[in-house]
Amino acid sequence: MTDPTPKIRLHLAAPLEAGAEVRLAPEQAHYLMGVMRLGPGAEVAVFNNASGEWRGRLAPTAKRAASLEILARTRPAALPLDVDLLFAPIKKARTDFIVEKAAELGARRIRPVLTRFTNAERVNRERLQAHAVEAAEQCGGIYVPEVAEPETLARALEDWPAGRRLMFCDEARDAPPAHEALRGLPRGEPWAILIGPEGGFSAEERARLKAAESSLAVSLGPRILRADTAAAAALTIWQSVLGDWS
Repeated sequence: MTDPTPKIRLHLAAPLEAGAEVRLAPEQAHYLMGVMRLGPGAEVAVFNNASGEWRGRLAPTAKRAASLEILARTRPAALPLDVDLLFAPIKKARTDFIVEKAAELGARRIRPVLTRFTNAERVNRERLQAHAVEAAEQCGGIYVPEVAEPETLARALEDWPAGRRLMFCDEARDAPPAHEALRGLPRGEPWAILIGPEGGFSAEERARLKAAESSLAVSLGPRILRADTAAAAALTIWQSVLGDWS
């Protein structure tokens, strides 16, 4: 009996439908045949945001090349709840961690923002997008969040869309605990979560955030968290109170 949900999963950008043949990128073919040691006829799960998840059958076409025959859909496409993660980039490995955990924890969009005290030389959006893809492949998700180009925090606030709430994680810790502040609020509304840089927000940034009509200042507890820890904690709390964990 064919397993409807193979354990090995790949994100494919190509449209997926029964009977289609999708040529794999060289690194994907190497992963399946060279790393995972799969042979002809082996089945894997493939997915993308538009098509959902499907079973695919491996067909090597050369020593280091292969294609997949798309068989049957196992899960339809589905958007996660509408929550963005905004964060100030930090050191490379910790920024990678933030993106990976945001994808695993169900963020719909990942948005790097540059604050006054942001301490990062540059942001490689393509590399971060690849990390989001890998996280979705490994966690069983069928949606890969988009990693946006970096923008300044000031610009993000200037262009803030009406109706999107902003959970501002205030390192000053004089705000109510996040789970208490969120409890009782309507579910299903668009949200964003903002995590500051290692040096914290400037006085001007913090004042602007607290004054914004859409902003909800919250505390992440009695300890000072690293920015990468704070991002995972904030998304976890939001998902447990207003998201798909409850």
